[in-house]
Amino acid sequence: MEITNNTKEILENLEQKFQDINQKTETHLEGLIWAKPITYWDYIQTDALLNLQTQRTTLPDEMVFIMYHQVNELLFKMILWEINQITNHQKPQTDFFTERLMRISRYFDMLTQSFDIMGDGMEVAQYMKFRNTLTPASGFQSAQYRLIEFASTDLINLIDYRFRATIDRNTPYEHAFEHLYWQAAGKDHHTGEKSFLILEFERKYKALFLREMEQYNTINLWQKFKQLPESDQKNPELIKAMRHYDHTVNITWVMGHLNAARKYIDSGQGSGEATGGSDWKKYMHPKYQRRIFFPELWTAEELKNWGAE
Repeated sequence: MEITNNTKEILENLEQKFQDINQKTETHLEGLIWAKPITYWDYIQTDALLNLQTQRTTLPDEMVFIMYHQVNELLFKMILWEINQITNHQKPQTDFFTERLMRISRYFDMLTQSFDIMGDGMEVAQYMKFRNTLTPASGFQSAQYRLIEFASTDLINLIDYRFRATIDRNTPYEHAFEHLYWQAAGKDHHTGEKSFLILEFERKYKALFLREMEQYNTINLWQKFKQLPESDQKNPELIKAMRHYDHTVNITWVMGHLNAARKYIDSGQGSGEATGGSDWKKYMHPKYQRRIFFPELWTAEELKNWGAE
C-alpha cells in the first residue's frame, strides 16, 4: 500500500484519538484484521427486530396491531432523541432549535398519517375479538409518550386543569404527579380509587417519571425557548415550528387516535369500553384534556376553541 499524505494524516489522527483514551493504536489496527465486515442485517439487527412480535391469538390482524404500535414506540424514541439534543444543549441557536423542532414535528406527522393503518388496516370483527385478550393493557401505558410530554413543556401545562390553581413550580413532584391530566383516566370517578391499569403503570415507571419531571423542570422545550435572546423568541420560523409541533401533538395526532378508536370501539361489537377501563372519549379528546404545550404562543380565541371539531 502506498503511504500517501492522506494516509499519513489518517494514521496521525488515529494515533491522537487512541492516545486521548490511553489506548495503543497498534492493538486497535490489528483488531481490524480479525473483524467481520459489517452487513445491513447485522447493523440494523434485522433478525432480532423481526422476532419481537408475539401474538396472543390466532387472528391475523393482531400482527398488524402489534407491529403498528412497535413502530410508534420507535418513532417516540426518535422524537425523544431529537428533543434531548435541544434540551441538553447549553445554548442552542435559533436555526438549530427550529431545524430540530421540525424534525420532531415530521415524526409526529408520520404518526398522525399512519392512523389509516389502524382505521382501515384491520377487520373490525377481528379486532373486537383479539382486543379482549389485551385487557387491562392499554396504549395509555406508553412511558415514552409521557416522557415526551415532560420534555416538551412546563409541568403546569400537564396538570389536570381543575387543579392548576393549586399547583406551582414549588409544589412537590409527588403531589404534581398525582394531579397530571392523565391520572383522571385511571381512577374511579366515584371512589377516587386507581385502576389496575394505572397501578401497574406506576409500579413500573413512577420512579422514572418523578426523576424526569425534575430533570426537565428547567430544560424542557419551552424553558429552552424562553432562554433564547428576546429577538430570537420573535423569529417567525421558530414560532411557526413551535406552534406546528404543539398543534400536531395535542390536536392532530390525538384526534387521529380518537377517530381510529371510535371506528372500532363504537362499532356496536363489544362493550364500547376501552381495554384499560378509561372513559376514553373524554380522556382522549383535546377539548377535555386542555393540554397545550406553549399556551403563550396562541391567541385567546385559539385557546378558547382548542380541539373544537
